[in-house]
Amino acid sequence: MGRRAYAATLAAPGLLLAVVGLFHPHHLSPATADRWFALHLPGLVVFPLVGVALAALVGRRTDPVAWLVRLAAYTYATFYTALDVVSGVAAGWVTRELGPGVPRPDEVRLLFRIGTPLGEVGSWALLVTVVVLVLDQVRRHGVRAAGGVLLLPGAWLVHTEHIFAPGGVVGTVLLAAGTAALALAGTRSGAGRS
Repeated sequence: MGRRAYAATLAAPGLLLAVVGLFHPHHLSPATADRWFALHLPGLVVFPLVGVALAALVGRRTDPVAWLVRLAAYTYATFYTALDVVSGVAAGWVTRELGPGVPRPDEVRLLFRIGTPLGEVGSWALLVTVVVLVLDQVRRHGVRAAGGVLLLPGAWLVHTEHIFAPGGVVGTVLLAAGTAALALAGTRSGAGRS
């Protein structure tokens, strides 16, 4: 795979989340439940792929920093997917099945009570991943890795805004751009996938 195709492949999950975020309702209600539920289904696949893409940037390295990036990316992927399952798929499904005119029961609120802290763990793990990764890549590739700093505001916006438009959409685009920049920096120096 060519270096541009490799960078585009690693950027794709962030860009897909940005598209989903453009249509993501800001609140779950009987009127938005169908869309809420439907948009969280692709999240089951795409949210973890952001972590996979970030972990891929350390290649096959076996040093402690590479393993820290992988572990933090795995933690993000696991816990943020749990948020997607509980607060997205499950809460959306239950609200949709209750139908219009039915007040949201406490059981749906309880789903958010567990989903939100799971997502917090995931989003903090994403922040750890990108901080360690950016420091590592700048140390290894110098100024060629400068575009990777886009990961930092991207992860912060996902932490504070999820993928809700506009902030969360901007965050996922920045994650995609920063990932692509680091992929290009690594392949230019010959160390991208080794």
